[in-house]
Amino acid sequence: MNRFVARRLRALQNLVLTLIFAAGASACGAPSGVAASAPIGSSEPTSAASASEASPTWGADDAPVTVVQFADLECPYTARVAPTVAQIQATYGPSRVRIVWRHSPLPFHHSARAAHEAAATVFALAGNKAFFDFNALALAHQDQLTESMFEAWAAEVGVNRERFVRARQANTEARRVNNDLALAHEHGITGTPTFLVNGLPVPGAYPFEHFQKVIDAELEETQKLLASGVATRDISTLRTLRNFKPPAEPDPEPKAAAKKDDDTTAWQVPIAADDPVRGSPKALVTIVTWSEYQCPFCARLEPTLSKIRETYGDQVRLVWKDNPLPFHAQAIPAAMLARVAYATKGPDVFWQVHDALFENQHDLGDEALKALAAKFGIAYAQVEKGNLHDQAQLKIDQSMSEAADRMVAGTPHSFINGMRLSGAQSFEKFAVVIEAELKKARAVQARGIPAEGVYAEIMKQATPPEAPERREVEPADATSPFRGNAKAKVTIQEFSDFQCPFCKRVNPTLEELEKEFGANLKRVFRHMPLPFHKDAPLAAEASLEAFAQKGNAGFWAYHDALFAAQQDDGGLERPNLEAIAKKLHLNMPRFRAALDSKRHEAKLKADGAAAAKAGISGTPGFVINGYFVAGAQAPSVFRRLIRRALAEPAAAP
Repeated sequence: MNRFVARRLRALQNLVLTLIFAAGASACGAPSGVAASAPIGSSEPTSAASASEASPTWGADDAPVTVVQFADLECPYTARVAPTVAQIQATYGPSRVRIVWRHSPLPFHHSARAAHEAAATVFALAGNKAFFDFNALALAHQDQLTESMFEAWAAEVGVNRERFVRARQANTEARRVNNDLALAHEHGITGTPTFLVNGLPVPGAYPFEHFQKVIDAELEETQKLLASGVATRDISTLRTLRNFKPPAEPDPEPKAAAKKDDDTTAWQVPIAADDPVRGSPKALVTIVTWSEYQCPFCARLEPTLSKIRETYGDQVRLVWKDNPLPFHAQAIPAAMLARVAYATKGPDVFWQVHDALFENQHDLGDEALKALAAKFGIAYAQVEKGNLHDQAQLKIDQSMSEAADRMVAGTPHSFINGMRLSGAQSFEKFAVVIEAELKKARAVQARGIPAEGVYAEIMKQATPPEAPERREVEPADATSPFRGNAKAKVTIQEFSDFQCPFCKRVNPTLEELEKEFGANLKRVFRHMPLPFHKDAPLAAEASLEAFAQKGNAGFWAYHDALFAAQQDDGGLERPNLEAIAKKLHLNMPRFRAALDSKRHEAKLKADGAAAAKAGISGTPGFVINGYFVAGAQAPSVFRRLIRRALAEPAAAP
């Protein structure tokens, strides 16, 4: 490549890094749309003269692949994708992949803005490593995003506490967050996480394998460019330029605009006999919507769905699927009430309760739900416990499992005869897809398929969902504590940290699963004390000494006591470790000698190596017969994979 072209490419490094795409409709926690917009931004090398103008970056300036991440520290999906980002780093290394962070706190995450300004302050004061360490703490403790915790975490990652406090009081880094938000807003990024890989959009918390395909394809192009004489430092910019496609001129007709929808795949979307349905079984178009009652965007979609029913009549039917989001505390109780209404009063009352829940979305507290139940003659005790409660919970879990299989991360999320349409889209956008699907359905009908069989016929040709994310982890040996049936068909390998609050939070879920699945489930504990939890390694060694002295029973008793002590004075410091050991009647001279000699340190390193090899970088992390779960997820997430594993002819240990 001649010098002139090289100089031009380097000049473009301050103009082009990302391809940002225009907005889709907003959705709670959902990624934005993916229509291309103009290339903007800066390559922001780590050697930039002014740190205040740079973005936090991991990796080399001349890495051939740049991954830009728009993220929200309070977003559960940002937390969920963190292990995937770590796996990208571990797999490709800093010489091949560079990761650039952009702040995108969402407006309905009330603590996110302050968290991002605090993180930006850490970056300004201490640079990249401190910034990413701070982010790891924030993502691991999303329920503790307060100023006192920001100050503590900043000190933990090496920032001078007094300087941090002064900078926060002066709010010196608000501008940085504003700039990134303006960038996101200008180009329609409304959901997190959103990634750009050399300008190619990857919206959402996709598994590693999805990123791997995109990155590997870019690295393949890298080899071609290197062979043609392009310098390594210019490759990411050149690939971004080549990936960029100028947006089409806005079309005043809604029909043309709707053609820009990204996902053109027709997906297999099942309809169960007990799914609530509005409309005729002979409808040629079926709209299946995953939704929930506390999401404001779901409420915004309801008038559109009503207009669709009024406009298309018996040509379209609507199907409801539950997908209560974890950060909406009353979404599950509201869904339970509607499901019990369906089971006891039938579909008509279900839809009346459904409408009433959206009409009263401003108050879905327990008392309001009880009053609503009384209005429709439903015994609220059945919502809270008993067989109907269990049946409703099972149905909601199944619905959420179906959503996860189809990469339905946020709400509302619709499929029109299998065609994906996410967010609270307009009637016009729905109408474009409906009209297209009506034509296809009539063509199917013309082949002799009766109207009531058209949807099933279309689903035969539709694409099945991708399998859940998998991680291969080395089987645990006899040095790993376990409980449950040693020969159980399903094994949960749990990578955990005794100082991690999310590891503590997930314990009731795991205990619930143990009771539910009984002899079919084995739970194995693997140690993964995180480097920023200073007391976690010694606590892990202490638990292993309890295991050495008293077997599985001794370990689990010590395990429970450690998590109970997280908030005690002295926490997991050595005096408390010894106090717990005494209470459990361990041999104290042997216990102290084990801690002094680091007798069990090798086991911690072995478990940590197994986690790193599997790409697990955060706690808690779970491998269920090879299926991966990151974080303290809802019981439904675990049930989905356990049931899947039970249904398989053989499961890996």
